[in-house]
Amino acid sequence: MSSDSDSARAMPIDPTLLEILCCPETKQAMTLLDAASLEILNRKIANGELQNKGGNVVKESLDGGLIRSDKKVTYPIREMIPIMLIEEGIPLDGIL
Repeated sequence: MSSDSDSARAMPIDPTLLEILCCPETKQAMTLLDAASLEILNRKIANGELQNKGGNVVKESLDGGLIRSDKKVTYPIREMIPIMLIEEGIPLDGIL
């Protein structure tokens, strides 16, 4: 994974907002998903290989992501808006 500065360039987000966002399920801190991990997830989405926590196949590519501090779930960012709904979280076990 890349450094936090690489992540910030990949998907700019207000640092104040990032500080207050937490996982809606576990309340863990969130950080920006790095560009390399984002590319891996978008490749899996394009191949129809990625499901969210709601059990639905993810069909829209991600503009960015917020990854939980335990690195087990990422929440999509689309059009500069973090989608912080539990069922929209993407489990990362065995992916990254």
